[in-house]
Parts: sequence; C-alpha cells; structure tokens
Amino acid sequence: MVHPKSIVILDFGGQYAHLIGNRVRRLGAYSEILPPETSANDLKNAAGIILSGGPQSVYDKGSPQADPKILELGIPVLGLCYGLHWITHTLGGEVKPGATKEYGRTLIHIEHGGGAILQDCGKECTVWMSHGDEAAKLPPGFTRIATSDACANAAFSDEQKKIYALQFHPEVTHSEHGSDMLKHFVEVCKPAVWSIDNFEQKITEEIKKEVGDKSVFMLVSGGVDSSVAFTLLNKVLGTERVQGLLVDTGLMRKDEVRLINEAFKKVGIQNLHIVDASQEFFANLNNMYDPEEKRKVIGDTFLAVQKRISEEMGLDSKKYMLGQGTIYPDTIETGGTKHADKIKTHHNRVDAIQKMIDKGLVIEPLKELYKDEVRKLGEELGLPHELVWRHPFPGPGLGVRILCAKKEDRNQKAEGSEIALPHAILPVQSVGVQGDGRTYRHAVALFSSDPFVVTDKHLELATTIPNKSRELNRVLLCLSHTKPFDFSFTSGYLTRERANLLRQADAIVHDAMMQAKLYELIWQFPVVLLPIGEESGKQSIVLRPIASTDAMTANAFILPPDVLKKMTEKILKLKDIDAVFLDLTNKPPGTIEWE
Repeated sequence: MVHPKSIVILDFGGQYAHLIGNRVRRLGAYSEILPPETSANDLKNAAGIILSGGPQSVYDKGSPQADPKILELGIPVLGLCYGLHWITHTLGGEVKPGATKEYGRTLIHIEHGGGAILQDCGKECTVWMSHGDEAAKLPPGFTRIATSDACANAAFSDEQKKIYALQFHPEVTHSEHGSDMLKHFVEVCKPAVWSIDNFEQKITEEIKKEVGDKSVFMLVSGGVDSSVAFTLLNKVLGTERVQGLLVDTGLMRKDEVRLINEAFKKVGIQNLHIVDASQEFFANLNNMYDPEEKRKVIGDTFLAVQKRISEEMGLDSKKYMLGQGTIYPDTIETGGTKHADKIKTHHNRVDAIQKMIDKGLVIEPLKELYKDEVRKLGEELGLPHELVWRHPFPGPGLGVRILCAKKEDRNQKAEGSEIALPHAILPVQSVGVQGDGRTYRHAVALFSSDPFVVTDKHLELATTIPNKSRELNRVLLCLSHTKPFDFSFTSGYLTRERANLLRQADAIVHDAMMQAKLYELIWQFPVVLLPIGEESGKQSIVLRPIASTDAMTANAFILPPDVLKKMTEKILKLKDIDAVFLDLTNKPPGTIEWE
C-alpha cells in the first residue's frame, strides 16, 4: 500500500521518473515511485498519480502497462510522454509513430486557456520534447489544450475527470512554466505535506539501519559525489568505523589527489588511504576499444584494487560494507528502473558491484539525490566551497573522455547532404539518448568563416539535425578550421600518453574558465579526445561546456568568442593535436559525456 495522500509516480522506464519525484517533493508534496503494474487497489489512497515517460511504444508487444482501473479511482492522473500514449491507448484513442520525432526545445500553442495545468502558459510557451510516437486521435471526452508544429495533440485533458496528458516533459528545467504545470497538478491532488529539510535526517537514519554494527570501506573517486558520501559516512558512523581509499587510476584531473586530500584534512578527516594503481589500470585497458568494455574494466579494476588493499590493511569483508557515492542519474542511465533502456553502464553498476548490492554488501547513501542536493548537503557538512562546486567528474575519469577505436567507424549511411552549411561527418560514434532510449551514432561538424562565433543558425541545426537524421546525434562547430577537411584516422586505445595529453587540454580549459570567471556558471565541461585529425597520427579535442541543474537534461553553454579563441590556440600548441571542436548538442539527443 502507498503512503496515504502521496503523489505516486508510476515508472514506465523513462529517464526522468525520479526527476519527477524530486520536483514534486520540492513543491512540498510527498512522492514515491512504484512500478507501472501496481494495482489500482494499492493506489486507492494516493492523492494523485503521474505516469512517466518510457523508451518503448505503447502498442508494442511486451510494452509496460498500468492497471486501467486507476483511471476509475477518481484520483487526478497526469500522463507524460509514454504516460500520454498509455492514456490515449487505454481510453480508445490512437497512438502512431510521429511524422517527425521531436527532441529538445519545442514551441507549443495553448488552446482553451490551457485548462487547470497549462493556465499560466499564455498563448504559447517553449517545452522540452523527447518522443517518436504521438496521439493521432484523442480518446472520447478529451479536449486538446496544446499543439506544436510537429505534434497535433501536444496536450489534452478531461477536466471533469481530472485526467491530464502532456506529450512533453514539464519536470525538466528547460520546459518554460514546467514547475507551474506540476504545481497546478499538485494543487489539484491536495497531497500530504513533505519538506526537504528533514532529508539529511532521513539519510542518517537509513545509514545507521543499513550498516548496523558493521563498518564501511569507501572508494573515493575524487568527484563531488564520493567526497560528500565519504564525509557523510564519517559524520554518521564516526571516523573509526569508516576507511577511505583514493585510487589514483592515472585517469584523474591535474593535481586531483593532492587537492582532495587537502580538502578532507580541512574538515578533520584523515582516514583516507591513497594508492597509485595507474600502472594496473593501463595494463588492464590494453587493447580495449569498446566503451562499455572500458567501463566494465575500469569498474572491475577498482573492485580488484579495493579487495587487495582492504586485505593488505586487514579489513575483514564480513565486518565491512563497500561504500559508493552513486547518485540517482548514475543508476537510472544504467537502466536502474525495471523498464528503463540502458544508456550506459556506470562503473558503480558493473556486474561484480551489482551482485554485491543484491547481497546487501554495498551502501550508497546518496543514491536518491540529485547533484544540486548533493552539493547542498556537502556545504552543510562543511566541505570547502571549491570542492563542493567542482564540475561533476565521471568515476571512470578521463577513461570515458578518450575515444578508442581500432578502425575507422564511418557508417556510409551517415549522410548530411541536406545540411545547408559546410560540414563533415566524423568517422567515430558517440552515445546519445533519444526518446528515452540509447543511441550510438555519428557526430557532424559544421564549419564557419568565423569559427569562434556561435550563431542562431548553428544552434538551430544542433536541434533539427538529430531530430531529422537517424544516423546523427551530435552537432559540432569546428574551431580550428574554417573549411571541411578529410579526417585522418589513427587507431588507438587508452594509454598513459593519451591520458596525459587529455589531462593537459583539460587543465587549459579549467584555467581559462577560472580566468574568465565562468567556472561556476557552467555545470560541467567535459573535454574529449578523438582518434582523428587532419594529418596522420594526429588527434582532436572536443569542448563540451554544459548548462544544467541536475544532469537529467542539459543545454550547450555558449562561451564568449574571445575565450574560445584563447583556449583553441593553447590546445593546438599541444603535441599531436591539430583540430578542435565545440559540441553544441543538447541533452537529449546527446548525453553529456561522449561515452
């Protein structure tokens, strides 16, 4: 049975299910997430029900389905994306593949005053779309309340029955008036009150209950998440029951180890053991090219080092749990919910770790939190501001920012002839997320006579190209060349030399952001190394500045031309780099990281 008067999110496997729950809680309502198959009888005490998005088509065999009787409970229901499709399909409407798939910002036109949910939107507003299917015919009794150029029925409702359906995602920050839409739904539901102020207390109680009389052996990666988790565990359990391990993988940022160690000492934490295992990591990554395989090797090597060091330190596995700084987006992109499509495997979710989790041997105190909440918690715990507000850094480190390949990966179907500007298709692929599903496709590079100026046309193409093309999921602007050139491909895997090269480029970017006072305005700034260049044996750098609040959705951050010019000139002076690109792709359709 659900918590009385809560708002329940039925998770159809969308990338934003927990984001919805988080947004609802920020609006002061208690929310909980349950499988879509939860019976209407179990939901009868809920204040409201939100149906999430999902990667499948509602008409496909085996697609997730909810109990149709939930629509007869008299409880307000809000369907989002796949949730809209399910309502349409269940109540006698028709769902079909859309003529044009929509990913990213989309202008919708409001009709009939927008009803209870869209009442604050005026005549039109911009929302975040991520779908391939659409409602071609509304169910009986429903009224259309919004439309877009590519989607006739962008929103509709039965105001009397309090059933609402939106093709877009109001829960993401990029949807204009999105918070107002959710707020109005919450108001209709009249749910139990919830406050985030008691969240730290809730986590503290869960840690004590989960750990029991054991201690925790914590892997500290150097990023914000693991650092906050380590500090929290020390506060809750005491330093005598927590042992930290910082493994230098050779894939970390410049001066990472020293900075992290100093930060912990400032808050009185000195139970951090540091081990240089870089040689072992590079040896295990020898001749590894596949992104998923690299992640698996890095995760397994972490575990092997942890096991060996814990034995050397005399830590009894029967008395110690493994601590990790996993946060929500890490689990959901790995396919953490029942129906979610796997976008990528996080290193905290490789098979060996997952088996330990299943056995109750792993504690992840931040697994229900988002980055902004982790940062807030970190500051409350007394960690230095500069550490708490460091850009997010993946656990596998530079390992997922160095693309590896042993042959040119050009798909001959990856055409861009319809693109008006000078362009070239890159002979490598990267991961993306479109329609709640994983894509692995090519990037296209645009060329301009003024390469450091990002124009409205560039940004328009960054949205329209991935929407229309089945072979492209990223759009770049070339900063080093004004005209297209033939790419020279160089086979390469993850070596210490390539890691050092990327580390130098990453440090150039970091210093430039600090000097321009842009660092804290940018959510994250991956710097990516590609095994392609203009000349044989040369490589390229991709700059990926991101604006976001929670990593679930993101926009490309547009840097001033003078900053781009200075960074590009310095990067081009590095040995073996002869091309630089700027990634203009939003999320979706491109993930923040390239792998």
